Amino acid sequence: MSVRLKLTLSYAGFLVVAGTLLLSAVWVFLLRGRSNSIQVPHRSDFLLVFDPNNFGPVVFVPAGILVLVFLLVFGLVGGWILAGRMLTPLIRITDATRAVANGPLSYRLHLPGRRDEFRELADSFDIMLAQFEDHVAEQQRFAANASHELRTPLAVTQALLDVAHNDPERDFRELVERLRVVNTRAIDLTEALLLLSRANQRSFTREHVDLSLMAEEATETLLLLAEKHGVTIETSGEMGNTIGSQALLLQMTTNLLHNAIGHNLPEQGIVWVRTSVRPHTVVLTVENTGEKLTSQLVSTLTEPFRRGTDRLRTGHAGVGLGLAIVKSITQAHDGTLTLTPRPAGGLRVTVELPAAPAHARTDGGRA
Repeated sequence: MSVRLKLTLSYAGFLVVAGTLLLSAVWVFLLRGRSNSIQVPHRSDFLLVFDPNNFGPVVFVPAGILVLVFLLVFGLVGGWILAGRMLTPLIRITDATRAVANGPLSYRLHLPGRRDEFRELADSFDIMLAQFEDHVAEQQRFAANASHELRTPLAVTQALLDVAHNDPERDFRELVERLRVVNTRAIDLTEALLLLSRANQRSFTREHVDLSLMAEEATETLLLLAEKHGVTIETSGEMGNTIGSQALLLQMTTNLLHNAIGHNLPEQGIVWVRTSVRPHTVVLTVENTGEKLTSQLVSTLTEPFRRGTDRLRTGHAGVGLGLAIVKSITQAHDGTLTLTPRPAGGLRVTVELPAAPAHARTDGGRA
């Protein structure tokens, strides 16, 4: 049975039950003592139901049956109409679902009327469609950008191989070195894509992690790179205990530090790495000197394959996924990522993650 038919039968059944209870109450409290016998009345007795002198059990029973029949018919007709009116918003939502399944994701309900359960359901459906449309568009852009980035090293490799094929006397040592560089870039891009996918799927084991240790390890890893290009790293702060993947959080911190070194001043650049603790969160802040950035540009830096400025110090073009990976790792740990341009130039990146419970056991870190 359809929902409308079920509601109709429910309305009709409720009316019949209510009528039966009402007639039973009249019988018990008003007519029980009027007569001790019930006779089958003549058809004309139905007309005496409103006669006070003849209103007794003999007339009450057939009159009550008539009332119940009327309530049943009234309940069926009225219930069918009311159920149809009540289910109209649900029918619109169903039609919208079919339209979205077979057409564009831009369809919206915009259900009018007062705010009730159906209106809230329709508004939630519109919000879900908007988020889903944005997600699909983002995935399409990502796939297009990833295809473009992967095609570049493959095209360069093909060109180098064609040159070697057409010029057998060419020095192959130079060719091999260039192929190695191109292949390294392709491997870096592939690994970055895999890491990004892993973070988005949240397929990792959670453990106790101290963000201050991640900052120290990332600093030690990139210290030689910073010294080579004249960038000073200043690390400070306190222990910041959270729950998550140690490998992903270390990758997040390393990406932030590498990005801060890469986009810095040509000379005497500085990177500040700080950890702090708030009532319910732990915070990692990476700040660097560099060129002045606009708020509009900063708002796009976490998109895949977007680069804010030319890298001045690292000599490595990167794959354009550093901050995109940071964003995915932060979201996978239920945290927030905030990018703010510094007035004097450079960028301030703040990662705020949920703090580990006070009773959590410390694994492999400082208590």
